Amino acid sequence: MKRVVITGMGVITPIGNDVETFWNQLSQGQSGISKIDTMDVSAYKSDIAGLVRNFDAEAAVGRREVRRMDRYTQFAVAAAKQALEDAKFSIDEHNAERVGVYIGSGIGGIHTMLENYRTLLERGPSRVSPTVVPMMIANMAAAQVSIMYGAKGPVLAPVTACATGNNAIGEAMKLIQRGGADVVIAGGAEATITDLALAGFGNATALSTRDGAPDEASRPFDAQRDGFVPAEGAGVLVLESLEHAERRGAHIHAELIGYGVSSDAYHIVATDPEGAGAYRAMREALADAGLAADEIGTINAHATSTVAGDLSETLAVKRLLGKRAYEVPISANKSMIGHMLGAAGGVEAVALIKTLQDGLIPPTINLQNPDPQCDLDYVPLQARRADVQIGLSNSFGFGGHNAVLIFKKFES
Repeated sequence: MKRVVITGMGVITPIGNDVETFWNQLSQGQSGISKIDTMDVSAYKSDIAGLVRNFDAEAAVGRREVRRMDRYTQFAVAAAKQALEDAKFSIDEHNAERVGVYIGSGIGGIHTMLENYRTLLERGPSRVSPTVVPMMIANMAAAQVSIMYGAKGPVLAPVTACATGNNAIGEAMKLIQRGGADVVIAGGAEATITDLALAGFGNATALSTRDGAPDEASRPFDAQRDGFVPAEGAGVLVLESLEHAERRGAHIHAELIGYGVSSDAYHIVATDPEGAGAYRAMREALADAGLAADEIGTINAHATSTVAGDLSETLAVKRLLGKRAYEVPISANKSMIGHMLGAAGGVEAVALIKTLQDGLIPPTINLQNPDPQCDLDYVPLQARRADVQIGLSNSFGFGGHNAVLIFKKFES
């Protein structure tokens, strides 16, 4: 079986639009949650989000191309550009057919859809953009990365809600392992901070309403958590077969060694209260990696700051690790960046890889009053030094989708 390694990383997030800035802010426990100032949200049940700030779309994508891309696609292309530059990898006529793109989105181009629907109602059908469909569909981030950089291998756009990023990366690993590509650009992108999404999530009572203190609103595992905080951005990795990476002398960030998936088969939005599906996905990832549970050194939790979700994940971890569950440090990145939906897995994969590289586990901020039922080691409030060799990253999505990745510090 081919070994798969990570040679490039790129992010667009509420706490930084490059890996270095993102990691510095995450390590320091800086929140990217703020009041929404991009539209009038005075009538909504929640008015806070993790917004991407200071994003220069024209610089990242190009003045000509940017007008034909929804915001989520712009994020994906920008993150992919960073990842390719980090990997020092160029796609050309000699390797293009062996390079794939697996980038998904939970929702896709909702900005484009809403803008054009308003145009339809206000100005009539003749004024709707002829590019509305290719701009709004959820495969277009993957397609545009393929087009812009000339990747002619397999292109796939998973749509598994909040598990999308992990599914994209995991399926990319499997593609490389079975010899379908040498390199895959993989991850997730999302840009859903719109009136429709905010109203829908709010009316579903899924969002935090701690509007008076935005930076304290996302509080995974805390007894006073009251819902998730929506966020936007992208996280993209460059995956390669080890032999391909070594042949070109690439710098290797980490090795991807396990991938597990499952379905709760329980409810369209609620998680299995016992965490059974999450447990199965973690168990499958361990089996795929050929590991015992006691070899996991840290967990990057899905941990959205919902009452039911955080508890079910805690129960799943306890079932997986047994008594050792209390000894394994767990970090909840969403306490700082909010819930980036389909982009979450890609961004959190970068965070876990940086943990392996730097020996630093980011904190779970706002964990001031721990839920007695969530009684594991969530690295509260401050980052922690730890020499971690292997880490597991969870992503669970609406519909019961569960996807888990396991990364290992690289050893030649």
